[in-house]
Amino acid sequence: MLDFTDVTEVILLGLTSHQEWQVLLFVIFLVVYINTLVGNIGMILLIKVSPQLSSPMYFFLSHLSFIDVWFSSNVTPKMLGNLLPETKTISYAGCLVQCYFFIALVYVEIFILAAMAFDRYMAIGNPLLYCSKMSRVVCIRLIAFPYVYGFLTSLAATLWAYGLYFCGKIEINHFYCADPPLIKMACARASVKEYTMLILAGISFIYSLTVVILSYLFILTAILQMRSAEGRRKAFSTCGSHLTAVIIFYGTLIFMYLRRPTEESVDQGKMVAVFYTTVIPMLNPMIYSLRTRM
Repeated sequence: MLDFTDVTEVILLGLTSHQEWQVLLFVIFLVVYINTLVGNIGMILLIKVSPQLSSPMYFFLSHLSFIDVWFSSNVTPKMLGNLLPETKTISYAGCLVQCYFFIALVYVEIFILAAMAFDRYMAIGNPLLYCSKMSRVVCIRLIAFPYVYGFLTSLAATLWAYGLYFCGKIEINHFYCADPPLIKMACARASVKEYTMLILAGISFIYSLTVVILSYLFILTAILQMRSAEGRRKAFSTCGSHLTAVIIFYGTLIFMYLRRPTEESVDQGKMVAVFYTTVIPMLNPMIYSLRTRM
């Protein structure tokens, strides 16, 4: 007979059990978080106040920066707060809320990246029709879909997590409430949640990645048909930063989520999660500020 318990809090084991590393990690991730906020908020404000940055490309980029701020803020403050104390906990309700926003923001970001890839195809493949095809109304519709889809899909995934049964206290080998280690701690109904997570993640990643790949195939075809070397160089320059961001973000997420949550995968995923929850949101403004001109 399983002894199901009412869970009130979750113990987060954090990044490392070595106390001598705690202060150093706190300082490093505090600096990273401050740079993330300054870089992304600065990008949003710059796009907002600059008339020359009113094109659809910068419209989507401002939303990407907004999501990066939210994405990092969902994880980093709690991670910093748990680095120094000996007991690292989060309430069960807080854990579910963190899971909800984390999943939602991941989905929003991948579909914003897909929308940005489509925008680049329209700019390079159909430059004469670009302004009419990518009107303000079209851009708003394209940016609304990631938000609606992401938050509704995350709601379904989080409700499945709410239905999990746990036996005894929950100790998650992570620095935030993540799906794979939370599933591993469940003692009943875990398989339903596991396969639901894999199916939702698989469908979303495949669909958004298909949009990105097809867009870049059409972009490559359009570039190869250009007679001007300067035109080809300019076209590549407008895509390089976005393609870099896509490869980094999708690569880390595929490694993290499209695997069964075993003990080994959770340990590996924790290291990868440090990169995409703290480093990528900080890097995106730097990547896009290098070559983001039409």
